[in-house]
Amino acid sequence: MANPTLPMRPYTSGLNRGAAGVTGLGASAGQQSARLERERADRAERERLQREQAAALAPPRIEDLTEEQREEINEAFQLFDLDRDNHIDYHELKVAMKALGFDLPKAEITSILHQHGVPANTVASGNTAASSATASRAKAAQTSALSLAGPAKLLLPLASFQQIMAAKILARDPRDEINRAFDLFDVDGKGGISVDDLRRVARELNEGLQEEELVAMIEEFDLDGDGIISREEFLGICMS
Repeated sequence: MANPTLPMRPYTSGLNRGAAGVTGLGASAGQQSARLERERADRAERERLQREQAAALAPPRIEDLTEEQREEINEAFQLFDLDRDNHIDYHELKVAMKALGFDLPKAEITSILHQHGVPANTVASGNTAASSATASRAKAAQTSALSLAGPAKLLLPLASFQQIMAAKILARDPRDEINRAFDLFDVDGKGGISVDDLRRVARELNEGLQEEELVAMIEEFDLDGDGIISREEFLGICMS
C-alpha cells in the first residue's frame, strides 16, 4: 500500500517569527510617535488660535508679562537709549527689537515709528523721563510733523516701546522660542542636536556634566534612535 502523502507547510523558524514581531513592534512604535506628534501639533495650533482670539478681545498690557519679560524689554531699550532721554530712533529701535527676538523689515519699523513715534525736535535730550510739557508739545506737533518726518526724524518713547513689545511677546508662538533655543544648540544647521552640541553648550555654560550624562540625555529623547535629537523631537519635548 502506498504511503499517504502529507501536506507540506513551509518551515518558519522561531528566529524569523521573532524578527517579524520586532519589525511589527517597530512599525507600531513609529505610528505611535507620529500620532503623538500630530496631537502635539494640533494642540499647539489650537493654543495659538486661542491666544490670537484673546489678544483681539483684550489689548495686551505690559502688566500681562512676567517680571523677567518686563525686565528684558526695559534692558533692551536702555541699552540703546544712549542719551538717556527715554526715546530711541529708527536704528536703535531695530536693534532693540532684534535683541528681543523680533527681526522686523524696514517697512514695519517705519510703520511703527509713524504710528507711535514723536518728532525728534519735540524731545529734550538728557531727560530721564519725558515731561508733561514735552509730551504736550509732541502731541501738538504730531499732526503736521509726522506727515513730513521720515523715520530718521521720529523717536519712539519708552512707554510705546513697552506696549508694542508686550503685544508682540504675548502673541508670539511658543514654538518660535523653542526653535530659537534649538538653533543655539544646532549652530551648524545640520537639523539635529548631537552629543557634541550638548558638550559644547555645557562647556559654554560652565556646566560640569559627565560624558555619560550627555549620552543619556540624547538617548532619552532620541525617539527614532538615529543618535541625534531632531527639531521635531525637540519641539515635542518642550511642548509636552
